[in-house]
Amino acid sequence: MKTDYQDLLKELLTLAVKGQASDLHISVDHPPVLRIAGQLSPLIKKKKLTPADTEGLAYALMTPGQRERFLKKKDIDFSYNFEDRARFRVNVFFQSRGVSVALRLVPNIIPTLKELNLPQILRQFTVPNQGFVIMTGPSSHGKSTTLASLIDEINHTRTDHIITIEDPIEYVFEDDKCIIDQREVFQDTLSFARALRATFRQDPDVIMVGEMRDPETISTAITAAETGHLVFATLHTNSASQTIHRIVDTFPPNQQSQVRAQLSGSLLGVVSQRLIPRLKGGLIPACEIMMSTPAVSSLIRENKIHELPLVIETSGAKGMISLNRYLADLVKRGEISIKSALSYSLVPTELKSLVRK
Repeated sequence: MKTDYQDLLKELLTLAVKGQASDLHISVDHPPVLRIAGQLSPLIKKKKLTPADTEGLAYALMTPGQRERFLKKKDIDFSYNFEDRARFRVNVFFQSRGVSVALRLVPNIIPTLKELNLPQILRQFTVPNQGFVIMTGPSSHGKSTTLASLIDEINHTRTDHIITIEDPIEYVFEDDKCIIDQREVFQDTLSFARALRATFRQDPDVIMVGEMRDPETISTAITAAETGHLVFATLHTNSASQTIHRIVDTFPPNQQSQVRAQLSGSLLGVVSQRLIPRLKGGLIPACEIMMSTPAVSSLIRENKIHELPLVIETSGAKGMISLNRYLADLVKRGEISIKSALSYSLVPTELKSLVRK
């Protein structure tokens, strides 16, 4: 039976690659489903999958060690190399009807900022020798791809030692001017925090942390940025101000003042990203960009974080832009619909006013 599932798996992954899908979903009582340009598209010619089918496909993806960890932990993340044609980020999990699998297609070629339709101002984050850059936004909205683009920019323009800590490894970098060591949590290291602590003995210039999940990882990342490293990290927040609140609130009250002081001195910027359905098909990013300035540092240090949106709104000349202004610009250029823009806006009433101007 294993061979049958291997064959079916190969067929489904081939369809995902050829169809330029971003995701493949395998779930009980449904045919396999592709996500193309943000929309779910069932493979209606395929039969609905049984619990035995989804388990068989999941096990066809996993090594014996991964299966053992999956059965123990009830879910697992890992990367899967499909015949050197494509890589997939995989999450396998139990749900009430059996086993489900979500596969995210990771392109082999790392796109540039221009190819991603992102502002070139983001290249400024690849220039400093030290500091903290935080990429935020909802899950599946391109944070990892944007970070990979920035890291690859450094790879082609600087002679540095780069260490990435990921769960799992998504984009595989090809060393150019840099030495790039990629570590996968659970395979190459026991945790983000442990791997990040270890970097202090590994002589890195640039560190990329796939996700800041706990106070220890956040604290170590800030310390690394303070001590002569350029640190990139991701966080699941929706705006720059929310990001600062989340980081500070992770710590007990008696440490929060110190964390604000550290952030005010080390932060280079926060980018909050969404992927919006494009009128002509596909997806296009919309960003809020906050750059570090004396005003931003002062507000963080003095715990006036609620004033950050106003600084972003009034600092366009310094490269900053609010999410609403970005969305309004995309609407005016005919890239996205006003309906889509409003659904992603954090302040829809303000967006409507900006679009009318």
